[in-house]
Amino acid sequence: MNTISFSIKYEAYDDINELSETDRMLCEKAKEALKTSHSPYSKFKVGTAVLLADGQLVLGSNQENVAYPSGLCAERVALFTVGANYHGAVIKAMAITAFTENFNIENPVTSCGACLQTMAEFEKMQNEPIDVLFYCINGKIIKVNGVKSLLPFVFVEDRLES
Repeated sequence: MNTISFSIKYEAYDDINELSETDRMLCEKAKEALKTSHSPYSKFKVGTAVLLADGQLVLGSNQENVAYPSGLCAERVALFTVGANYHGAVIKAMAITAFTENFNIENPVTSCGACLQTMAEFEKMQNEPIDVLFYCINGKIIKVNGVKSLLPFVFVEDRLES
């Protein structure tokens, strides 16, 4: 038996003003995307902003459905919009944020496994990592370069492509 460990490298910011102008703008756009969230059941709004290499922005928000689990997370709404409308585009970065009136969110909200797997698929297609910012409104921000640090055992099956 072998015991193997891994560690992740990420940047941690205490305030949005510590970010670069581009990252700050991306976080603000993710916050703006909260306005289109359809979350009448959980009352937990999630917004995502995706920055393409050509400078275009794509926004996404979580979309719930009374027939749970028919809804979709904000990250996948944005990423699938990129795939459907900007085929072949390279994603440089994305920011994710959340808001609820039910309690104060004190730490950045991270993506679920399905969203991380979808991000990993886009990284594989473009052969380039995506910067991901998890933004807590009026709080901390976590920034990672590439999804593999968050999903080290990402599902990959190259034989499915043949």
